[in-house]
Amino acid sequence: MKRIIYPLIATSLISITPFLSTFERGQDIVHGLLVYSILTLLLLFLFVRDSRLRIKVPLLFVLFMVMVLAGVVDLQNILSYKGWSMGWRVIIPFITCGMAILLLRPIESFPLKGISFFLFVVFFSHFYLMLLFPSQPMLEFPVVRWLTRTAPNPNWSRNNLTQNFRETNNATDSVSVTRYYVDTSRSNVVILVESWGIPMDSTMYAKELAVFDGVLRERGIHFRMYSRTRTAEREDLLDSAWRDSTRRRDSLFMPNRFAALGYKTSFLFGGDSTIQWRYKYICNIGFQNAIWTDSATADVEMAAKIDFLLNQSDSVRHFIAWTTRDTRFPISDDPAECEKLYYERLFGTLRIIADLAKKHPNVRFIVQGDHEPILSPLEFQRKFYRRWVPFVVLN
Repeated sequence: MKRIIYPLIATSLISITPFLSTFERGQDIVHGLLVYSILTLLLLFLFVRDSRLRIKVPLLFVLFMVMVLAGVVDLQNILSYKGWSMGWRVIIPFITCGMAILLLRPIESFPLKGISFFLFVVFFSHFYLMLLFPSQPMLEFPVVRWLTRTAPNPNWSRNNLTQNFRETNNATDSVSVTRYYVDTSRSNVVILVESWGIPMDSTMYAKELAVFDGVLRERGIHFRMYSRTRTAEREDLLDSAWRDSTRRRDSLFMPNRFAALGYKTSFLFGGDSTIQWRYKYICNIGFQNAIWTDSATADVEMAAKIDFLLNQSDSVRHFIAWTTRDTRFPISDDPAECEKLYYERLFGTLRIIADLAKKHPNVRFIVQGDHEPILSPLEFQRKFYRRWVPFVVLN
């Protein structure tokens, strides 16, 4: 067991120390717990140390210096986000790598097959855990991050909004906007439109917004930290978060708050509850009623269910959340056909929502995208701003 745990501890020492040494209150840099390249180098260092190679000492020195270099690159990535210079912090990787080598002195090495298998398991565990904990990755890849940061970026305009664009479109960096527009004096419907991003073609975006003429009250765009539907559903329904007297973090979701105010709370999705593992969290955040379907159900049918709920009684106030699915990918592998079908389906869904809002003028509707079309062909993806989504407030 020590042969597994000690390399992980030594790697975390090298990985986390630079991050902690630069930490500031409110810092939002996402960093992995383990630097994958350093874990690999430590295991190779142990293997060479216990081998009978003639060039063992020079090879150990090379592995140590490469390990330090990986630590320096990782530290440089962190400092670049903060706009700080390296300065005296360059000694941190030398110290942590030296301490890691000392920590592993009594540990026996793995055979090469064991090292390969262990690294394989760790690598794929990282991607599995990213599905469960997208805000905290298990592994860090400093060289990949450095190349991404320093290489010429052909998609610069997708990631960086001009000041004029931000002002024209009421841009906010907040990941959640729903809590600012819900109305506790009447029923509310919160709609998350699958794969509704902001096209870089401003004419197309204007056509999308024109669908809501007559019911549009507010509009804007906001930033998604993670391009995942499951994350967006919880982000948009978060009401408030705090720490209690024991410094333990807690949160309140809007369905819980509205249920306490006497609202009937419902969640709808035109598919099975196992998709995105919704059965695990929908009821826990305060929905009294969850409406699923056994097979893929068109948005027009789910809108009819919302219409039915809102027509039940004038004395009952509702808080309803609905995630659409007509624009769910994959749609087509051909970029041209994908674009044609996507916009046909998107405009269809937006018109359904607009008609529903017109039919219920006393109900507040908050509509937004979950993420841009991230699973579409790359040529089509590049036609959208990255991680920015629109929102509209109706009635």
